[in-house]
Parts: sequence; C-alpha cells; structure tokens
Amino acid sequence: MNPRGSSLPLTLLFVAVLVGGLIAERIAGAGTSLTAVMGVRLGVLLAIIGWGAARMMRVSGERRVLWRWTLLCYTVAFTGLLLYTAQTELGARWFGTPLAQAAPKLAVAFQVLFPALIVLGLVPLALLEVSAAAMVRAPVLETARARGALFSGLGTAFVLVFAFSAMYVATQLDATWDLSYFRTARPGESTRKVVRGLNEPLQVTSFFPPANDVGDQVEQYFRELSQESPQLQVERLDQAVEPARARTLGVTTNGVVVFSKGEKREVYTVGLELDRARGQLQRLDQEAQRRLLTVARPRRVIYFTTGHGERSDGRAVPGETPRAGINQLKELLRAQNVEVQNLGASEGLGSEVPRDAAVVVLVSPMKEFLPEEVAALREYEERGGRVWMAFDPDGPSHDSLLEPLGLRYLNTPLANDQVFFRTTRQPSDRGNLGTSTFSSHPSASTLSSLGSQAPVAFLSAGALEPRNPLPTGLGQDITVRAHEATFLDKDRDFTEDPGEERRAWPLVVAVEKATQGKDVMRAVVMADSDALSDGVVPNMANAYLVLDTLRWLTGEESIAGTVSSEEDVPIQHTREQDVAWFYATVFLGPLLVLGVGFFVTRRRGRRAPRDVVEGSAR
Repeated sequence: MNPRGSSLPLTLLFVAVLVGGLIAERIAGAGTSLTAVMGVRLGVLLAIIGWGAARMMRVSGERRVLWRWTLLCYTVAFTGLLLYTAQTELGARWFGTPLAQAAPKLAVAFQVLFPALIVLGLVPLALLEVSAAAMVRAPVLETARARGALFSGLGTAFVLVFAFSAMYVATQLDATWDLSYFRTARPGESTRKVVRGLNEPLQVTSFFPPANDVGDQVEQYFRELSQESPQLQVERLDQAVEPARARTLGVTTNGVVVFSKGEKREVYTVGLELDRARGQLQRLDQEAQRRLLTVARPRRVIYFTTGHGERSDGRAVPGETPRAGINQLKELLRAQNVEVQNLGASEGLGSEVPRDAAVVVLVSPMKEFLPEEVAALREYEERGGRVWMAFDPDGPSHDSLLEPLGLRYLNTPLANDQVFFRTTRQPSDRGNLGTSTFSSHPSASTLSSLGSQAPVAFLSAGALEPRNPLPTGLGQDITVRAHEATFLDKDRDFTEDPGEERRAWPLVVAVEKATQGKDVMRAVVMADSDALSDGVVPNMANAYLVLDTLRWLTGEESIAGTVSSEEDVPIQHTREQDVAWFYATVFLGPLLVLGVGFFVTRRRGRRAPRDVVEGSAR
C-alpha cells in the first residue's frame, strides 16, 4: 500500500480538531468567542470530511473501500458533534430559542445520543487505522482484515455505550441489594409515611469522618428515606472539619446523628466502629422513627386510670394478686412521642377528664368505677374523646362503661384445644390463644397486611358481644377475632363440654360515633389485658396491635405500617423438638449418608459390562 494513500494523517487531524475544539470551548467560556470556536470547529471538520471524500474518488479497489469505511466513521462522529452543538449557544442561535425550552424531550434525546455517536465513530476508526497501518507496505491490501478490525471496534463501542448507559440507569435508580448476614435496617413502611407527612423542613445531620463504614451505612439509609419527601433534608459532615456546625447542634464527636427542627433536637449515637455499631444499625429504623416523631409532631398526653386495681408499672398493692405489669407498654408509647400520666380520683377523675388528654387507657380494672368517674368518662367521650379499654375475665363486667359503646363483656374465659401457645405443658395452656384473624379496619391495618405471619397472643381472654340494637349513631368494627375453634370455657376446665359453643369470638372491637363538636368519639375495647402486659407486648404482632390502636385513636392512622428491624431473633425449641433434632443429627444423618452410598455403589455394579466381569472371573 502506498503510504501517500494512507488516511492516518487525516484521521489524526480530525481527532485533534474534535478534541481541541472541546478544550477551546472551556477556555472561551461564553459569548461570541464560544460561538466562534464552535463554528470554526464545525467548518474545519466538514472540510476534512470533504477532503477525505475527494481522496476517495482518486483511488480505486481496496483503497477506496478503506476510505469509504474511514469517511463513514468521520460522519458518525461529526453527527454526534452536531447533536451536541444543537444544545449550545450556537444551537440556540440556529433555532432562535434554546432547544431545552423549544423541545425538552428532543433535547434529552440529543444529550443521550451525542456521546454514543462520538464513541461509535472514534473507537472503530482507531482500530481501522491500526489495521491499515500494519498493511502500509503490503503489496496487497487485506480488506477482510480491515473489516474485522472495524467490526471489533463497533463491538467495543457498543459495549462501552451499554456499560455507561447501565451505570447511568443504576445511579438514577439508586437501588441496592444487601445479601450479607449483617444488614443495616432499611426504612420501614411506617417511617416512610412519617416522612411523607412532613409539612415543614426537618434536618438530619450525621457526623462521620470520610470513608467510614458506619457512616456509609447511615448515609445510605437516610438518602433512601429522603426520597419520600423534599422536606427531609439530609447532610453528612465531619465533626473535625466542621467544629462550629457541630457545636451549634450540641455535638462534640463523630458517630452521631442529629434530628433537628427549629429549637427541637434529638440525638442518636451510632458509633464509628462497625463491630460495635451493629446493634445500633440493626435498630436504625426504629430509632430514627422515634426521633422523627419527637421532633416533627407535638407531644401527646395519654392518661392511665388508677385506683381500681389496674395493671401498673409498679409493685402489686398488698392484698392483691401479683400480675404482669405494663412497663413495656408504656415504653412503647413513649417511643411514639407520648407522655404517660396517671389519672385517678386524686387527679380529678371524679369530676372531669383533663382537657389535654389524647387518650384515656383502662388496663384491667378489677373494681367498678365510681358513678362520678363513669360520668366524667362519658362526658369525655361525648366531647370527642378517645378511650382504650382492656379487661380480664376475673374482673367485673363494667356494664356502666360498655353500655354506651354498645358492647357487653362476658366474664367467661375462652379456650382452644387446637390452636394455642404452649408454655407450661399443662391443660391451662389452652387458654393462651393465638389468632391471625383481622379485619381491614385502620386500627389493625398492619396486622391485616401481615396476616398469618403475625399471630396476636391473648393469654387469658374473655369475650365481647355487641348489644342489639346498637345506640343511635354508633359504628362498630370487630377488628380481631379468635380462631374459629375457640370455645367459651364456662366451667374453666380447658376442655370443651356440651353447651360450650365454638366460634370466632370477638376479641377486639373498634367503636366510633359522631359528636356535636368537630371531633369524633373513638374507642377500642379488648377482651384481654394480658395482650398489653410485659412479656407479651414484645411479640411483634402485639406490638403492632398497640401501635395501630394508638395511631387510630389519635387520628394518625395514615402513618401505620411495619417498622424495619434486622435484629437477630432467637430460635426457640420445645423439649420434644430438641430431642427430635438430637436423634436426627446423631442417627438419621449418618444412616442417610450410608444409604445413599449403598444405593450409588449398587447402581455402579449393575452398569459394569458383562465381558469385563467374566474376564476378571477367568
């Protein structure tokens, strides 16, 4: 091949003008000089393409084929440059208005296409020139070799375009999959709803040094959460670099997350070492929701009645039977930005329920309320109050409290000999009911979505019955029912006897009634207070029952939902299960291995050729 017929010098000039023009744009800045640079670059490149076309016309045979391929690469790259120019000031002068304003969708298409076309033009051109340079002194041009180089360049260019496109899409979607054993909790449904409900800016500032694993995990969690609402502003700082900002937020070290809104401020200490911060990261969603509620929403006051033998968070009164307390219930409520106070005769229950009461809670009162207290509670309900009641079969029926709600409490315990929680391996375990029968009412919405994955525990339940007819204007919804095999254990022997009816007895009932004022009276009545007691509330389903009930009573059912947690759940076995696992691993496992080996050996013996067997016998 004659060196004078090579397209390499022209290609080098083409690439130099293309790249040099882009550099000159950055130097020119804006205005007339920028437009001049763009115009000169387009003119020079167009002249190079014309010169190459003239050279092609003067050659023939294989040389013309190579020039045709080279000019095709020039044209593709030049087209990409034209698409880029259409989006610049020069393009705005061509069209009379910026392309992004005249045709936004077309501008986006040009923005995506122009780098792809430039790559599709330059990469095959480079490999084509390398192939042609290797044949510069060959007596005969190998067009097949050049074609192979061209196609290799096209394949490489397409791979690059696909890789960058996939990277761009992945960056925009910002989706990750964590398959590790230890995982940081992701934003749960309830926390996302809290963020969506923000009507004022809330700042989350995390303090971590650069390239810190714990900081990266926390940043990823809040970056995902911030996509729910622009009101959540997330920022990551280094306390050592920004000491002034840290002091204003009360932070003196890294490893801290601060939630702030106006003068309100909540701090969550995570730590800097991944091994030590695992527990905090696994509970990150719970702790973040707790602090978001504290900062974003006003604190509500919930009153627990006292003086009637109710379950409490203290020691049992002398002369009363010790019962499980409600410390964990109150802690769960406090985590929802709730202030818990007592309400008895000494706090004025005999005259009026305090005006700041968001909810009044009655947990297993073992004595009847005084008439004056009943009147105060009724007056509270009539002005749109919210009441939460939980009773026990061993207590009174409290007809004076339940009659206005259209309910009757049966002081007869329920039992189930088919579905129950086994705790003592005695017949009395049949009174430990478990159920996953829920309605779609907002006070049980999370449980309804979880279904059989979240059975609620009722350890000593009575039964509720709606009165007929209901009081005027009253609405009821049975939100939780017992299992259909549950029977009314009238003689308390935990065995079904004649006359003890099996059916899905109501365990939780939500009541609603319009009042003369703006507020609507709401009440939730539970047939068992053990469902709210210590040791039972930590059960996931019981916790969601508490949270959904609280949110419906306080009018915040819009933020009901699951909370994410990656904490390890201990695996618990019964004694029979432990014995079964022991014998299975000691005897059954080895026997299974021996059986498989014996079966494989026998099959190999049957497949052996007959002549080989006979020959070995001789």
